Amino acid sequence: MPKPRRKGRTNEERARLRAALANPVPPGGVGPRVIEIPGVLMVVDPSDFRCSRLAIQLADEWVEYVAATAITMHARVYYLAIIRLCKYVDKELGSAAETVSLTDQNLRDLLIAWELALPEAYAPSSTYPGALAGALRVLIIRRDDHRDRPVDPDLVRLARGPALLGSGEKQERDEFKRQEKRALVRAAWQSVHATRTRLEEGWALAEQGRHPEQGSWTSIPDLLWGLAHEQIAVDDIHRIVPPPREWPEELKEFAAGADRVYVAQVARVQLARKLFARLYPNTFDLHAFRVLLMDATGYASEEVTGFGEPEVEFLPKGVRLTLLKNRAERRRHRAFHDRAAPEEPAPEDDPDGQLTVDWPRREASEIVRQLMDMTARVRAKAPNVTHTLFVTATVRSNFSVVFDEWKPVAHSSFRAWLATVGVKIEGEPHVGRMRKSVKVEKAIVTEGRISATADDHTEETFAGHYAQGTTLRILSGRTIATAQQYWFDKALDRVDGPTVVSDAVGDIDQDLLEDSGLSAQEAEDIMAGQLDMGVSHCKNPYQSPYSRPGELCAVAPLRCLECRNAWILPTNLPQLLLFKAHLQRLRTVLAPPAFERLWGQSWVNLRVVLEDRTPEELDQARKHIEAGQAVLDLPLAANTEFDA
Repeated sequence: MPKPRRKGRTNEERARLRAALANPVPPGGVGPRVIEIPGVLMVVDPSDFRCSRLAIQLADEWVEYVAATAITMHARVYYLAIIRLCKYVDKELGSAAETVSLTDQNLRDLLIAWELALPEAYAPSSTYPGALAGALRVLIIRRDDHRDRPVDPDLVRLARGPALLGSGEKQERDEFKRQEKRALVRAAWQSVHATRTRLEEGWALAEQGRHPEQGSWTSIPDLLWGLAHEQIAVDDIHRIVPPPREWPEELKEFAAGADRVYVAQVARVQLARKLFARLYPNTFDLHAFRVLLMDATGYASEEVTGFGEPEVEFLPKGVRLTLLKNRAERRRHRAFHDRAAPEEPAPEDDPDGQLTVDWPRREASEIVRQLMDMTARVRAKAPNVTHTLFVTATVRSNFSVVFDEWKPVAHSSFRAWLATVGVKIEGEPHVGRMRKSVKVEKAIVTEGRISATADDHTEETFAGHYAQGTTLRILSGRTIATAQQYWFDKALDRVDGPTVVSDAVGDIDQDLLEDSGLSAQEAEDIMAGQLDMGVSHCKNPYQSPYSRPGELCAVAPLRCLECRNAWILPTNLPQLLLFKAHLQRLRTVLAPPAFERLWGQSWVNLRVVLEDRTPEELDQARKHIEAGQAVLDLPLAANTEFDA
């Protein structure tokens, strides 16, 4: 029977798992398969499942795949896929699961059923079902690639065939708001200054102490002296330091955590960690440097934390860094030049502004110098770590000290750092959003030139990943709206439509026309009927927007309702009704797209003019038409138009 699984692990279990990690089980052997990624132990114990043979086969491939590819957090996807498939097989087959393996012909149908059941536990657009199914197929294919590891042929064809599940919809992370980004940079610099002050005070205090055997095992300066000069070990704090109840108040205050716990084991561990934090930077301290380097360089987290001292070259006015991006397998040499720091702190964020100002400074060279100086003592104790400047000193709960590369875990994650420095972020607290924020700034500075903004990846990546930020969408919308408004205004300037004089017939006189914007001569000619073009009057038929200047308008009266020179008086109402009848006939002849293209604007303007007339005026105009007192003269071309 499978053993019940517990949520937590005892100290004995942790010791057993670390022993298994140090002495891995050979392929096909009996025992748990253990993988350690930063801060996390993942274990597949085949004895937890009835289908132990299947668990052994998949777990062996998992261990080898993680070792070959050096993946970290993504290893958890393969781990979850194995665990969930084995649970599913146990549930479906019961005691018969004991004989199941990757050579079983019936496993293909079980795998199909398992894959199709995965989406039931996730949101409709989740990417997890597709990722879990894909991860398990990778392990099956990898096992089939070994000649001495047989796999059922039908199962292999399924694994190598098309996926049964979609990839889901991944929600792109948005960039930080400008206020949030500024708060992050400000908090990061404050954190750096506080860390430097803490370390300087710690080493200064250590110089005031002496060996605890000569001084006191409850004296902070003496304990710091012993650790700084390597005259005592951290385990001595566990073995020799008196019980917490005998500590002086000063030592209790120094070692106290947030909950002020003084149980013997916990209090001593707290004391050891606080002492080391006065001498060496800890995991929390380096979050600030990552934020500052991402802000100053615009590169990804793995790049700014992935260069060591050999990859740093200081220039007279900046620094050149060798940056490695593992995901893209690209190595870049980039120079970052210093910029003048502002004399005063930046003012509060201007909601109408576009860019985050440099406060207090964004010089990559200064950030790298401070990082190298702050981690120098740790790097000296970890000479094997040369590929990164991000190194820390960690005191484990078993009173062992590890000088190694930076590995933030759950209790010291970026989310926890944000809470510690008091920065509130809307949305997911992921440091990758900092890179997006810098990309947005670069896009604004370069006026949207993708080739300049996508200088460390492809333009397709920028368009598909970084261009989806809120700020760029808003700016793009503004740009499009501005361009549309510009061309709309240009169109109106060219074809502004007719001017309609809507007073009653008896009220129209030359003075009224002059007050409406016509010259005295133009008003006189209109009143005399000399500028009547059929459906309207034209203030200057020799300055038509549809003909060359100085030539008589060649499109009157067909385009008068789209022309800025046209003036429509109440006396034109009968001709307008006749023109409406003409357009209605064309609507029955032409296809809708063709009519809209040729006559759409005239039709809209005509309807607007007629809607402003009263029913009495329209009835009177129709009587004029019926009496033969109104005639619409159109060119021959107006009656020979066909829908091509």
